[in-house]
Amino acid sequence: MDPETRQGGCRCGRVRFAVTGAALVTMACHCDGCRRMTASAYSVSGLYPGAAFRITQGKTVLGGLKGDLQHHFCGFCLSWLFTAGPMLVDMVNVRITLLDDPMTEPPFIECWTETALPWAQTGASRRFPRFPDPAEFPALVAAYAGRQAP
Repeated sequence: MDPETRQGGCRCGRVRFAVTGAALVTMACHCDGCRRMTASAYSVSGLYPGAAFRITQGKTVLGGLKGDLQHHFCGFCLSWLFTAGPMLVDMVNVRITLLDDPMTEPPFIECWTETALPWAQTGASRRFPRFPDPAEFPALVAAYAGRQAP
């Protein structure tokens, strides 16, 4: 396996996946939907190009609202693995806490801070009251890549 490829999977191990390369950006989302689907204060994810992600074992089922964002879960343990769909345009938003070696640094951005629980702190560098405007993503991706440079 390529050293830049990282493995991950659901809680029960029936679904496994791989991502190649670094995330374009990492984020925490405090929106009501993410809080309800994770049963936590926020979700943590990494945005990857669709070509950098693949399921290596098992199949997923769709959960959540099943619209332009398609939330993929393990059909057995119901772990929320990733989000894809037309709204992400060839991108996959992976729950990076499910990687076998999850990140140790805080997410780079956090969104929906206007609905964040007052005690839920992430340490993110960039904060947005709602979701960032899509036009801001190239600059956010560049800033994250610059921060990750050796």
